[in-house]
Amino acid sequence: MKRNLPNEFLYQVFALIIAVILVHAVYVTVVRPQATAIIDEQTLQIQEDSNYTPERSLYVLIRDFEQEACFVLMLWVFSIMGYKAIKAAGERKLLQEELVPVGKGVRILPEDTREYARTIQSLPGTVRGMLLPRVLLSALERFGSTRNVQDVSSVANTLCESESERLESELSMIRYIAWAIPSVGFIGTVRGIGEALGQAHRAVDGDIAGVTQSLGTAFNSTFIALLISIVVMFLVHQLQHLQERQVFETQTYIDHNLIRHMQARGEA
Repeated sequence: MKRNLPNEFLYQVFALIIAVILVHAVYVTVVRPQATAIIDEQTLQIQEDSNYTPERSLYVLIRDFEQEACFVLMLWVFSIMGYKAIKAAGERKLLQEELVPVGKGVRILPEDTREYARTIQSLPGTVRGMLLPRVLLSALERFGSTRNVQDVSSVANTLCESESERLESELSMIRYIAWAIPSVGFIGTVRGIGEALGQAHRAVDGDIAGVTQSLGTAFNSTFIALLISIVVMFLVHQLQHLQERQVFETQTYIDHNLIRHMQARGEA
């Protein structure tokens, strides 16, 4: 477990760097040149025809720095959620394996726990660090030392609850990014309105092009940020549901495949 934390941190750092590079490259080579060309063409059309109504363009809608930052955060949070979803899927796939081979009608006695524990200890290190092997190993060790099935159940439930709390705390970073995306959009709104107010004197003289462009920046940034935030929050809830189901299915696995087979000496 201790080795996985730095690896995940490095993954998040590199994912952020890659997201910045990819999004900025697309903006520099495609989005901003296209947006500039469309705005110049629309300006000429307006000068030639005062009744001309410019069509909304996606390139113009997403051309500002705030939208670029929102897309960077979106790719970053997608990569983090993808990493966690793959880990959760791997944990759930392990539930299909028979890590403690107990035949039908066979009872596990306290004296048998070492033999079953060796099976789990022989697993690769990455697999042993998953929730299910950790709970199985702790349950077997507790049963071998206390010879009490109730203690085994308590240990298993405690470990699963601790895992749930850990997974929930790790989602705080994702929720922070999901909160930061609309906040960046609101920054664009404030910036756009400020620029529009700074050009109010030109609007009084009849030149409203600068004011409308600044107001477009203000509302476009919030619009894009809110759309991205809706998608991100939906995926966050799906990820949380996947992790909660993984922990619940682990508890069910422990009860069905281990605890119900345990029997201390003297029990019927």
